[in-house]
Amino acid sequence: MINKNFFNKTKILDGGMGQELLANGLVGKGTLWSSTALLDEKYHDLVVNTHLSFINSGADVIVTNNFSSRRQRLKQNKVENKFDYLNIKAGELAVKAREKSKKNIYIAGCLPAQNDTYVSDLREMNVIKKDFADQANLIKPFVDFFYLDVISSGNEVEAALDITEKLNMPVLVGLHIKKNGKLPSGETVSEIVKKYKNNNWIGLIAACVSLEIVEKSCLEFKNLNIPYGFKANLWGVEEPLPVHAFNTAKFNEIGKNPNIRLGKRDDVTGKVFYNFAKKILDNGATILGGCCETKPDHIKEIAKLK
Repeated sequence: MINKNFFNKTKILDGGMGQELLANGLVGKGTLWSSTALLDEKYHDLVVNTHLSFINSGADVIVTNNFSSRRQRLKQNKVENKFDYLNIKAGELAVKAREKSKKNIYIAGCLPAQNDTYVSDLREMNVIKKDFADQANLIKPFVDFFYLDVISSGNEVEAALDITEKLNMPVLVGLHIKKNGKLPSGETVSEIVKKYKNNNWIGLIAACVSLEIVEKSCLEFKNLNIPYGFKANLWGVEEPLPVHAFNTAKFNEIGKNPNIRLGKRDDVTGKVFYNFAKKILDNGATILGGCCETKPDHIKEIAKLK
């Protein structure tokens, strides 16, 4: 477990794990995306090496590769029976990468939106709580803190915090924010912080949002009295779509790479990402990282800001 003041000084998070796996040979199944690399043993070394590529680029924190190992996504792909195995394997492979690196880095346990990404989870609260709790309990032995990964509503924050408080684990809260400055639920970040912040919160970030949205969001974050920053995506669209909007592959079919529909910003080089991050850092942020389509080269550049 990390010190609750961990993010008071500048820290570097890793980049876009799922897209980096695809770029380096992973062939996804159905809508499993990055979790295909956990399901199929032949990709386990690729997961470790991808974690290592971010560590060696200067990341202080890597995130477990279980973003798509949420129960609902596994049900869609007829592999719900692998729920325990996939989440535990994600933790094991992250630990293996840390051990191989021989570096003093930290592991964040991914607790993603439990239904779909970029949209609010409208299911009953008890169902959402159970999904978060089941995943959190499996990855806890491997991680230093939890990362609420691309969360789209206050209900989901509340449901996730129910288990993280019971486990007394520090939490980095990653909120997905739209162009209008609000979560997909219509809530503002300030409303979320006021209603749900507790002593286990160690930081707040804009999660899987465009550079432009990060810049606007951090103006609000700055006044919330909590370490803040971003995990920015480099999709070609400013507001990404949930998976069912672009990938209808069945569980036994090859899944579509999200960038076929969402595109990617090849104009954002490592140097451009550095300049962007420096601007956010100079305005008070301390948590710098990348999400989908950010590569080790992007992380290597922003690591120079520590």
